[in-house]
Amino acid sequence: MNTKHTFDRLDFRKALGSFGTGVTIVTTKASDHRLVGVTANSFSSVSLEPAIVLWSLQKTSPNLSAYDDCGRFVVNVLSLSQIEHSKRFASTVPDKFNGVDYALGIEGLPLLKGCAATFECRTIQRLDVGDHILYLGEVEAYQHQDQTALLYVQGRYAQSASAELQPA
Repeated sequence: MNTKHTFDRLDFRKALGSFGTGVTIVTTKASDHRLVGVTANSFSSVSLEPAIVLWSLQKTSPNLSAYDDCGRFVVNVLSLSQIEHSKRFASTVPDKFNGVDYALGIEGLPLLKGCAATFECRTIQRLDVGDHILYLGEVEAYQHQDQTALLYVQGRYAQSASAELQPA
């Protein structure tokens, strides 16, 4: 157990991995109209009224300028059947959309088909925080399907399971 005031980066990351998250692919369009997408598990809701969500991207990402320049993004919440999409968009494959089924949403941004949910957003704030850029987006359109969402916890993909909790 690390209780020191200094952090071992890898150990800290392992501790953070104890918190299960959903898996998303956040898409946008570069200024040259190239479609861009990255796997991210930093997605969270912020507000219901107005509808605002957030996600973050490493400052070293080669895709940073696309998210900054476009001013829009789509959060595609992956379903359990989309593990390969997660791996593909986390890789350095040059054309990540090759062989991936998608439609075009608001202003031509890609909406991945078969997702548990999609949120089409307009960037309302960009914050420089540590080694990441935090994007806040106002949701302008969304859709969801009855799909089991893909989860990530303790360095592995997972799926949700219902649990009957007994009263204390």
